[in-house]
Amino acid sequence: MKALVTGATGFIGSVLAEELMARGHGVRALAFPEEKVSELVNRGAEICRGDLTAPESLRGLCDGVDTVFHLAGRVTDWGTRKQFYTAIYNATENLLKEAAGKASRFVYVSSLAAMGMGGHLKGVKETDPPRKSGVYYNDAKADAEALVRSYHDAGAIACTIVRPANVTGPGSVWVRDIIDQMLKMPVPLFDRGRHPTSFVYVDSLVDGIIRAGTMDVARGRAYHFRDDWTATWKEYITFLGSLVGKRPRGNIPFRLAWPLGLVMEKILNPLQVRSPLTRLNVGVLGRNNDIDTSLARAELGWRTTVSYSEAMERIAAWVRTHYAGRR
Repeated sequence: MKALVTGATGFIGSVLAEELMARGHGVRALAFPEEKVSELVNRGAEICRGDLTAPESLRGLCDGVDTVFHLAGRVTDWGTRKQFYTAIYNATENLLKEAAGKASRFVYVSSLAAMGMGGHLKGVKETDPPRKSGVYYNDAKADAEALVRSYHDAGAIACTIVRPANVTGPGSVWVRDIIDQMLKMPVPLFDRGRHPTSFVYVDSLVDGIIRAGTMDVARGRAYHFRDDWTATWKEYITFLGSLVGKRPRGNIPFRLAWPLGLVMEKILNPLQVRSPLTRLNVGVLGRNNDIDTSLARAELGWRTTVSYSEAMERIAAWVRTHYAGRR
């Protein structure tokens, strides 16, 4: 299989590209003109330079490609509606237009956020429809999913949607961002940190993405990937803090944090200033997001591949290397 991977220089995309090549597949990686790609080149990837928001730069990108794995997007908790929709919805539309009639499969890596933010997602099934909430990341992902489905339903290209839970591993945003914030200021818990982390370890997720892109049963389907860990946010953040001599401080009830995040976003987003509190983060850390993974397990044979204890050992080793002496 010849695979195109967008976002191949990112946290998930780099692991996916490496694993695809390890399994004997050819990989073409899309990168911005200025991005460093030496690691991908050294591992044998073909590099194409382009910008998903500039359609003319994508011409020929999917020539000779069997499967497109689309991971690139705006992966952060802050920004304007235009920023999120340009990087998520418009970028996906441009890639679909380029891939249709060329590649035979299109795997869109969405997010559990597409199923709605602000309420508990525990038990939400893979067959349930996406739901908007007014959180721009959530809404852009939901609309991009609808776009992907429209291409599949029209017979333009066989599509599969992947919705990861909160992706963790050495260097993930759920490691770096939390520790960086702890080193600058107190980090509170939301709803006492009692809700599950709803994590999927990056290796487990990549295994699921490849299954979704190579198995015939996955055509036209959406799959959730979440590990069967039981750790709460309090347990996890306390563990991370212990690695750098910090601990969570204070608690903000969800009913207060959610509207406060909205107010801060309205004030700071237009100024291009990252808010210290956003609804996306509150919705992730302050609600139960244990989405149902029954379809992925039954149809793809997917399972958790890395235990919680092993994952924490790998994360701890990374933190000790990258945050040595910082307390």
